[in-house]
Amino acid sequence: MKRIKKPKKIFSNKEPRKSLLLDVKRKGGRNFSGRITIRHQGGGVKRLYRIIDFGQEKIGMPAKIEAIEYDPNRTAFIALAVYGDGEKRYVLAPEGMKAGDEITCEEKAKISLGNRLMLENIPVGTNVFNVELEPGRGGLIVRSAGSMAKVTANEGKYVLLEMPSSEIRRVLGKCFASIGQVSHLSWRFEEIGNAGKRRRQGWRPTVRGSAMNPCDHPHGGGEGRQPIGLKYPKTPWGKHALGVKTRRNKRTNNFIVQRRKKKKK
Repeated sequence: MKRIKKPKKIFSNKEPRKSLLLDVKRKGGRNFSGRITIRHQGGGVKRLYRIIDFGQEKIGMPAKIEAIEYDPNRTAFIALAVYGDGEKRYVLAPEGMKAGDEITCEEKAKISLGNRLMLENIPVGTNVFNVELEPGRGGLIVRSAGSMAKVTANEGKYVLLEMPSSEIRRVLGKCFASIGQVSHLSWRFEEIGNAGKRRRQGWRPTVRGSAMNPCDHPHGGGEGRQPIGLKYPKTPWGKHALGVKTRRNKRTNNFIVQRRKKKKK
């Protein structure tokens, strides 16, 4: 009988770096006055926040990856990078990175997995992640598990990026981005399995609006199982729930070259 090989070990057995941990108090979706403003939050297993260096400010100083670690606060894996001066920082781990690899952050660096450089110096067709929107602010987009953007063209001082949503967007060429694709590609296919695991992640139960009373939701009421009785579905506060534009920042519309593709009904 042929023996099945065990998958290669990804994580190290070492404890997370204490100097890079924060004890963040969770509020269960409540604001300063104790009123719930974000529903379905609460409980969960206590966890410490890992301080991630999204900007990698140590320009020109190479770093060696000491370990790949699990972060309970995000979908992607993180890597512990040790710089030449001895300082250790957590960075987002790209897919394929392993302990012992070397990375660097420079304006012009080698196009290698995990390296970080300016967008204007990245060849067309390269996959990038952890992209800046304003120089010096650190990576703000393309940071979730398995996501990546593609450099499609150069337009003067701007670089065109194809986002994970298929939207094509202008970004300043002076902004930094990391080479590769964010790790943990299988995250989107993982099943939670039971309600208890969801509670341990900090999610409180969700109930259908049609199962509530009329005083609690516009969809509620009626004898037995009834349709919502409305022309369109509503939120608990009476607003449109489907087909409504949620984008409010019109200031950045001129940076969008092509909107994301709509799904066919």
